[in-house]
Amino acid sequence: MHHTPIPAIPDAPPIVRRLAHGRSIHDTSSSPEARVYALGAEGPDSSALFAKTAAAGTLAHEARMSTAFHELGLGPEVVEYLPGGGTHADWLVTRAVAGDDCTAERYLAEPERLCDLLAVRLRTLHELFRSQPDRLAALNMSDVRTRYLENVERGWRAGRFDPQFCPRIAAADAHRIAAEAAGELRTDALLHGDYCLPNVILDDWRFSGFIDLDHAGLSDRHIDVFWGAWTFWFNLHTDAYCNRFLDAYGRDVIDEGKLAAIAAMECFM
Repeated sequence: MHHTPIPAIPDAPPIVRRLAHGRSIHDTSSSPEARVYALGAEGPDSSALFAKTAAAGTLAHEARMSTAFHELGLGPEVVEYLPGGGTHADWLVTRAVAGDDCTAERYLAEPERLCDLLAVRLRTLHELFRSQPDRLAALNMSDVRTRYLENVERGWRAGRFDPQFCPRIAAADAHRIAAEAAGELRTDALLHGDYCLPNVILDDWRFSGFIDLDHAGLSDRHIDVFWGAWTFWFNLHTDAYCNRFLDAYGRDVIDEGKLAAIAAMECFM
């Protein structure tokens, strides 16, 4: 994660300006759809914050899922959520989760250990669907499977196609694979929704929390499993850990045909 120091947060509403007062401010944005600012701790007894802003209405789901994951002891505390409207953007301020994300050099230096840890942690997250159904219901966890499939079709109609997920096949073939498999996806797990190294925080190899929960909810486990295996290829530039990740997660619940279908679907996201 890059940190660009800035003197103030542009166009911040009064509440966010108040929270940022006296803190160091760094722009850590990595997406054109949102801006993310790291607000340093004010002193030894305070914690750092993150302020995220995006178009009106686009952070409501993330705010709700962050609150739910925090209740489960798995995500950041929401300090403020300010819904936008008209010309005003959404703002979401969360308390920083202790530790560093998994792209930190100390974690990448031990890829086998990191791979096994993240695979087991993902399986543990997914199994909450079966082990704590009443608690998830009480937290009003969203079923995001339909939204995921709608986004695939929206991307196809808009002409989006990222071939990195399905090299050597054309967009029409990837869409055919995606369409044929759509009915096979099941709501069978609590998902992170964007399970990659930057979105898992470890504190000296101890799991500390998940961040960036804008795609979290109830859906098909294979979406997270696909991203969990893919992130090692992307961040370590090798496919040497794909099978290891699947073995550590547990192949008893993995359908490799579904993983191939998810790859086709992701081409249109």
